[in-house]
Amino acid sequence: MCGRFALVQEFTEIEEALGAPVEAFPPRYNIAPTQPVLVVMGGPPRAPGSNQPDRTSMLVRWGFIPGWVKDVGKFPLLINARSETAATKPAFRAAMRHRRVLIPASGFYEWKRAGRKVPQPYWVRPANGGVVAFGGLMETYAEPGGSEIDTVAILTCTANEQISHIHDRMPVVVKPQDFARWLDCINNEPRDVADITQPVEPGFFDAIPVSDKVNKVANTSPDIQERAEVAEEPPQKPKPKSADDDQLKLF
Repeated sequence: MCGRFALVQEFTEIEEALGAPVEAFPPRYNIAPTQPVLVVMGGPPRAPGSNQPDRTSMLVRWGFIPGWVKDVGKFPLLINARSETAATKPAFRAAMRHRRVLIPASGFYEWKRAGRKVPQPYWVRPANGGVVAFGGLMETYAEPGGSEIDTVAILTCTANEQISHIHDRMPVVVKPQDFARWLDCINNEPRDVADITQPVEPGFFDAIPVSDKVNKVANTSPDIQERAEVAEEPPQKPKPKSADDDQLKLF
């Protein structure tokens, strides 16, 4: 799962990394669901000889709404889509075929819950720094009143061996050499880009334990990404032994 991420690079660096024009915006250290996020998509066909970029960008709501939803208030918030089933699930099938996008990020946050009473947050960033592109699915939802809202979900895959000790899922990372193929929804069906949705190799990310400041959406300063000591949890007290326990050993 990916429930929080960050995008802190200058817009010029994002433009260079993803090959699309991007409007300037302040660094965002704690992006949460329902907030606007930047997406990059394939642009309209270019005229012969044009030097205009073949990609465009826009802000959309993080929280996917399929076009067939009747009552948004009763529909669950879809912030992630499983890459293994997106091509067949009714909610994501059309978007996986026709509206694949890139979501630029500086990294993401994940919480280790297994074996812990208090989840330990991690800041997971590219080991070599820079901007990474998550695979995303976009849908424009037409509200009953006639207004439209652009929405997106982040695709996830099975976590690699480096991240699996924290969580069993991680965002799909689209490498620069695959940008064009991923965004070309005219010539590439979901089966043609299935290889792109495989887990990124171990070592691609660094996972840094951070404090619980990131838990609050209101905390948006750079210090939420600072390394923190992993809190040791007190050992759990053994369950009191009853007389029946000894009796059961006889059977």
